[in-house]
Amino acid sequence: MTAMAFDMEFDAVIVGAGGCGLAAAVALHDAYPQASIAVLDKAERACGNTVLSSGSIPAAGTRFQQAAGVHDTPEMFQEDLLAIAGEHEAMDLTRALTETSARLVEWLVDHAHVRLTLVETYKHIGHRVHRLHSPPSRRGADLVDDLLRECERREIPVAWSNAVTGLIADQGRPLGVECTTPDGLVTRVGARHVVLASNGYAANKRLLARFVPEVAAAPYGGGTGSEGEAIVWGESLGAGLANMKAYQGHASLADPHGSLVTWTVVEKGGIIVDRSGQRFGDESIGYSAFAALELQRQGPFWVIADTQVRDVTAAGQEEYAELVAHGGVLEADMDELCVRTGIDAAGLAATLRAARQCAAEGDADAHGRTQWGLGPLGERLTATRIGPAIFHTQGGLRVDIDGRVLTPQAGVIDGLWAGGGAACGISGNRGSLGYMSGNGLLSALGLGYRIGQAIASRLKEQA
Repeated sequence: MTAMAFDMEFDAVIVGAGGCGLAAAVALHDAYPQASIAVLDKAERACGNTVLSSGSIPAAGTRFQQAAGVHDTPEMFQEDLLAIAGEHEAMDLTRALTETSARLVEWLVDHAHVRLTLVETYKHIGHRVHRLHSPPSRRGADLVDDLLRECERREIPVAWSNAVTGLIADQGRPLGVECTTPDGLVTRVGARHVVLASNGYAANKRLLARFVPEVAAAPYGGGTGSEGEAIVWGESLGAGLANMKAYQGHASLADPHGSLVTWTVVEKGGIIVDRSGQRFGDESIGYSAFAALELQRQGPFWVIADTQVRDVTAAGQEEYAELVAHGGVLEADMDELCVRTGIDAAGLAATLRAARQCAAEGDADAHGRTQWGLGPLGERLTATRIGPAIFHTQGGLRVDIDGRVLTPQAGVIDGLWAGGGAACGISGNRGSLGYMSGNGLLSALGLGYRIGQAIASRLKEQA
């Protein structure tokens, strides 16, 4: 292997300061404090998809569930994932991450000092029990802030505005990265291990057209840094790809506010209608799968609920409460609501009559919906104009259960690791249909945790 000159060298260089990269850094330091670590990020501050999320990490069998009387096991979790995502190209990851999930959440709380609580007010589609663990604020930004605070406490450097522009490799093995510093200098950073923990490729129209052309023109609601560099770099070293057709869509992006209208509004009994006032699908399939239905038709769309649903949801979710406070949720009786929104009054009246009857009697409606939350909607209604969007991709570099990047033939590319949006996920391979709430963060934080531990074991062996 050719000797190369570097401006600085570390045991591990982590590309991306989101949930995956920060978890990997803390886990590595936790298991092997002697390791020299650097985290590089092209952004000026934390702004990736973990920040934009609700911070919800699904985990089965945690002490927090036990304290709440919730019985859950990794096997139950796997069954729920399989029911939504089906068989896919990374089933070994599904098994490993579900089995790691409880240990991950408890490690985040006990060792990384991340504030997480069990979410007991909603489960979200696909989860048979309460297994989402989230910051009390239900904001991913707080999760990332806690991880950044832990990196600072451990003196792990996080270098913002340091854009990695490529891998430095010799004979197919990565030796480090090349990056551009805030003052424009090109720096060569050597590393025994390179971790690609950047976001996916949902902001890269060219890669979307290659892998998921059906959403290449869809609105994008995720982090602006999701440009897919890791896919390009990995392929240049012979890496394989997996689950590339998967992505997380969201059917409920507030228009024009741009913030998410939490799907809890639907789960509590809300419905989604088009301009004609008619529903066009079973909303209980979830926000990602329902986005595919919206992308097939002409908007705009509205989520219709009532003041009870609005108030119960706002009491538990700050971001939705802010949307309400800033006028993003209209309140009126049906006739006034139709005047203000342009929804056809006769169509909405018929839709509400049918939905209320099914909710009162517990029957399945014409679309197959059987879950009606708090029951029939009241007379005082709410409406929020919404539209569909793609939020993040769920396919990426093929990795093993510890995040080592693999070739298409399952050979290991020594020294190269990937997690988060850079790696393949566990949401199947059928567009937006296989995504279940928390899949992205379980993959990101779970693989970050496993990568950190695995690199620590390698460094101990080589010490």
